[in-house]
Amino acid sequence: MSVAYVALGSNLGNRKENIQQAMALLKEAHVEILDQSSWYKTKPYGVTDQPDFLNGVIKLEWTGTPQTLLAVLLSVEKTMGRKRLRHWGERNIDLDLLFFDDIVMKTENLTLPHPDLQNRIFVLEPLCEIAGKLVHPVLGKTMEVLLGELLAR
Repeated sequence: MSVAYVALGSNLGNRKENIQQAMALLKEAHVEILDQSSWYKTKPYGVTDQPDFLNGVIKLEWTGTPQTLLAVLLSVEKTMGRKRLRHWGERNIDLDLLFFDDIVMKTENLTLPHPDLQNRIFVLEPLCEIAGKLVHPVLGKTMEVLLGELLAR
């Protein structure tokens, strides 16, 4: 069994219901959710002319590979009708694989750990809530240290 962390976000429709539906679909796909953060209302990142997001992070257990978990995440997004109209644009649901054990990898469709998480307060805050002592396998720093560095910028 592997442990992974996934960021969830929504800024269209009923954001909280969207996230709850995504978590229910993950459970149906045999994802064991071990912990979840609080939900944070956050400003958009990158493209700012869109509604605020509701964001959080879950810790989960998975029996397959990172690629099979990514396929499940993308399937949940598709089932929920996610449309990718523009990079960093509006979305009813967004599921990002942040960490998968301490695996470091880069393929055409998956980079682990998530390549930009250290710059995203909407990821680090909820991640610190449930895994503040988790060490980034590339940067060698805990999530708490990364959040402190981001807030100090």
